[in-house]
Amino acid sequence: MNETKKIVILLYQFSVVVKGIERKLVELGYNVEILTEDFAKIEEAVADTDLFLLYLPADITDDFGKVKILEEICKTIKKYNQKMIILGEKKYHPDLMRTLPLINDFGWMDRPIDNNELGMAVDKAISGSGLVGVLKRILIIDDDSSYAGMVKEWIKDLYKTDIVTDGLQGIRFLMKKPVDLVLLDYEMPEVDGPMVLERLRQVPQTQDIPVVFLTGVGTKEHVARVMGLKPNGYILKTTTRENLLEYIKSKLD
Repeated sequence: MNETKKIVILLYQFSVVVKGIERKLVELGYNVEILTEDFAKIEEAVADTDLFLLYLPADITDDFGKVKILEEICKTIKKYNQKMIILGEKKYHPDLMRTLPLINDFGWMDRPIDNNELGMAVDKAISGSGLVGVLKRILIIDDDSSYAGMVKEWIKDLYKTDIVTDGLQGIRFLMKKPVDLVLLDYEMPEVDGPMVLERLRQVPQTQDIPVVFLTGVGTKEHVARVMGLKPNGYILKTTTRENLLEYIKSKLD
């Protein structure tokens, strides 16, 4: 039952909006505590807290001191393996992801906050079915480091992105770290794309990872060979950034 679950809302300064969020969560049966400014008390609260909500100030990116506070909060929450959803302005999210990648380990909701959506997000986070807003992870396996780097630049603001430059390294990576999607080069020396896909499909912990081939050849015969391997899709390397982002989104939704 929700009444046994505690939520701590972290505030840089008092906010009337947050009082409304508090009322909504109390209505839903949660035990809610608001902690303003004195973030040193987070460590005292972690033992009996099920979820932290961090309400960011509107000027967060304009104040280095506030960004440093955000970093310390994230470090503390992560240190104790706690869950947190950050509530912030959508326009500042990309900048914060670049300057403080640690926030990608937590949930994110854009303001203004819809209290009904927040209630569902909180329930989802506490139940362990996922944190809203957490970036999905993509692995790029491509021996062309320049092309892989370009793709990473295209997608890094929307997805956690890793690069490996040979097939065997990609297999080893995936055996240790789960990802949500693999962008796999078809033509690579030694262990090529088809060999990587075949090996991934043979191992229980990797067999269900979606794999999309990146290929530089678009002839009918080549496409037929690619699709005969039953990947989750393929896309030509000549594609645009916009088309690639749309294609990835279609595979991850």
